[in-house]
Amino acid sequence: MKPAQFEYFAPTCLAQALELLEEHGDDAKVLAGGQSLMPMLNMRLARPNVVIDINRIPDLDYISPTPIGGLAIGALTRQRTVEKSDLVKERIPVLAAAVPSIGHFQIRNRGTMGGSISHADPAAELPAICLALDGELVLSSASNQRVLKAEDFFLAPLTTAIGPGELLTEIRLPARSQEWKWGFQEVCRRQGDFAMVGAVSLLQMDGGGVCQSACITMFGVGGTPLRIGRAEEALLGNRISDGALQDVSRIVSEELDPDSDIHASAAYRKEVGGVITRRALEAAINSVNGDDRA
Repeated sequence: MKPAQFEYFAPTCLAQALELLEEHGDDAKVLAGGQSLMPMLNMRLARPNVVIDINRIPDLDYISPTPIGGLAIGALTRQRTVEKSDLVKERIPVLAAAVPSIGHFQIRNRGTMGGSISHADPAAELPAICLALDGELVLSSASNQRVLKAEDFFLAPLTTAIGPGELLTEIRLPARSQEWKWGFQEVCRRQGDFAMVGAVSLLQMDGGGVCQSACITMFGVGGTPLRIGRAEEALLGNRISDGALQDVSRIVSEELDPDSDIHASAAYRKEVGGVITRRALEAAINSVNGDDRA
């Protein structure tokens, strides 16, 4: 099957793209890497009147350090570029560790940071990383620009806070100090498949091995990536013993309320969610003596 007829635009600057979005509104779809949009067009699950191809806008393709140690990443930056970036590995290694789990390298060669985050698949890695790191998303329109926290950006499956005429133009990920350590785990049927269950853990430990702050983010188990606040609270102020890890694993399984689908049952996701949370925390603990920052 081939796409239904549409009008095609390929702006060469951001201002042109935003003007086109303002003009055509909900009748338009944005083409970046095309890893989700092109199959939907071919199967006629999406039938836009207008396609706006932003691949000729160089100003959206960059990885820049921020003055306070974080990163600003242009929405058109390819996932493979992020995967291979020494700057990403140095400043936000959990992102560098997660990106190789996105599809296969051919997918990452075309797929973009902004495209994956805007698509907001509940099983995708990048939305979960943004939420775990308290990232910010820059939304631009022809008349305005606003910045949203990741927790306010992801609303429901495949649904975000991007408004009519807006385009995600930048992802901002804050710095983490040397005290923050990280772990990333996911379970999928085959390498490159969407995760059935995934976990991102961030831990801030003091010199005595006591947890000062924690972040446990799950994906593939709900309509959006999820922070498990009750499990985070169970770690605070404590040494992370084997018993504490067992408690956190149990809490995560209790807190999850996933759906069943053709890939996995709800019961499986609940049980495995607890298991891989423990593995992600163990990975973070084992990095305490290294130099890895979140």
